[in-house]
Amino acid sequence: MQTIGILGGMSAASTQIYYRKLCELVRQRLGGLHSPELLIRSLDFANIEHLQASGKWDDAATILNAEAKALARGGADFIVLATNTMHKLADQMMSGVTIPLLHIADATAARILKAGLKAPGLMATAFTMEQSFYLDRLRAAQLQPVIPDAADRAVVHRIIYEELCQDIINPDSRSVYEDVAQRIAGKGADCMILGCTEVGMLLNKDNVSVPVFDTTLIHCEAAIDKALGV
Repeated sequence: MQTIGILGGMSAASTQIYYRKLCELVRQRLGGLHSPELLIRSLDFANIEHLQASGKWDDAATILNAEAKALARGGADFIVLATNTMHKLADQMMSGVTIPLLHIADATAARILKAGLKAPGLMATAFTMEQSFYLDRLRAAQLQPVIPDAADRAVVHRIIYEELCQDIINPDSRSVYEDVAQRIAGKGADCMILGCTEVGMLLNKDNVSVPVFDTTLIHCEAAIDKALGV
């Protein structure tokens, strides 16, 4: 089994989901007392969020690059960046790093294509919904992403940072997310990407009218496939 290097803490809520899901998957596949071999570097998200909000992406990239190199030195065989938004800095983060990155958007796009779908709705942070680093990756895989309108993007983003990243589950916010998802489906989305690693805390296949692709779960499954050589 290969050692998975997780660069997380962005937020801690989602990194906890990664750990639980990775352990669950290995137990399901190998049985007994098996668990994944992991190295986890969990950052203080308050520092990263400040750099995001102030547009200091180069400073954030420097931090992520140092942490990725540390995971490589520590013996990780590949890296899982446990956040969609910070994949904005994937290239800078992996500069000079001797092990590969398992990209969350690539894993998600592959799963959508395998399902025969092509127009995923995207619910995520404003950075992920509005900037090219993620949308272009989906388009390169021949997908046609559908994003919410400006007002819906703003409320989705706010709930992520003010609630989900702080482990707050608000039933009213769940209803808001359900309504946003329905409007995206109404714009022609044939499936839904839960494109922030916390969005799955509110949405799932049971409360969205189109097939759901939870990037956190997909990323974990791809990581275990890679670790086990599947």
